[in-house]
Amino acid sequence: MLPDYFEDVEVGTTASFGHRTVTADEIRAFAREYDPQPFHLDEAAAEQSPFGGLIASGWHTCALTMRMLVDNLLADSAAVGAAGVDELRWPNPLRPGDTISCEAEIVGTEPFRPTTGLVLVESVTSNDDGDAVMSMVGRIIYPRRDSEVE
Repeated sequence: MLPDYFEDVEVGTTASFGHRTVTADEIRAFAREYDPQPFHLDEAAAEQSPFGGLIASGWHTCALTMRMLVDNLLADSAAVGAAGVDELRWPNPLRPGDTISCEAEIVGTEPFRPTTGLVLVESVTSNDDGDAVMSMVGRIIYPRRDSEVE
């Protein structure tokens, strides 16, 4: 999906990848460390919440998505980092037993620095029912053909 140089990026290119099943134990472990809210930690409290059951932290969903993006898109690319994300959303909760996958589309490019450009990649992470559990636009830093990355 991602070529070797910024100038070769084609807007509209898509990729689908990853399948990862999330467990209640890992939801609670992540929450204990990073987002200790009752609906991420305790089934009884989660049942009484507006979510009606245990759900993963949105930040956990981000971490899982990032792993799928690295494993399937970024690890073998020429990307040299990122300049942030735009439009981060969690439209539906990620629940224990959900199997997630990711779809990515290059939605734009823009100049960044003399040696690099930004590749805008919209990612949508969905559960096995096809419901989006996260979406974002990553701002991936990519080398330019006629410049050396310093």
